[in-house]
Amino acid sequence: MVSDRRTGGAYVEDESIEWKVSNRIRQRFGGTVHVNVTSYNRNVLLTGEAPDAGVRGELDGLVAGVENVRGVVNEVVVGPHSSLSARANDALITSNVKARFVDAQRFSPHHVKVVTEANVVFLLGLVTRAEADAAAAVARTSQGVRKVVRVFEYISDDEARRLDNPTGAQR
Repeated sequence: MVSDRRTGGAYVEDESIEWKVSNRIRQRFGGTVHVNVTSYNRNVLLTGEAPDAGVRGELDGLVAGVENVRGVVNEVVVGPHSSLSARANDALITSNVKARFVDAQRFSPHHVKVVTEANVVFLLGLVTRAEADAAAAVARTSQGVRKVVRVFEYISDDEARRLDNPTGAQR
């Protein structure tokens, strides 16, 4: 979390939101859905599969009802649950994209969270436009990636410098 641009409080709140949303989904739908919940700066990304459009739509309301959620990006698709091999492949893609972020040395890889579902890479974080463009370019050219979806919260260069250097000390 040292290099994460979220405050410590926001990081803890995101963990709490993920737990609460996952619990609500589990209580309401049990094993009929496969939904991954990712919260970044109180914005929630939902990925996975639902059995029908009604269930998919109901997810938005469940998430919006959780305290401190600022927004919901529902990328759940209607269809059967993904296979274990598909999930393993998604994990491999995520690892590959993260490794390529480090190799590219175009931005701090700690500022971008990567989530992969069905070969679609979702990028989250508090980033500048230049960082977002660099991250998307690296992800887009990574092996196995079918599509890249930006779920960023954009900040100015000045805000990025302030968040990266909270004590005001010169680096």
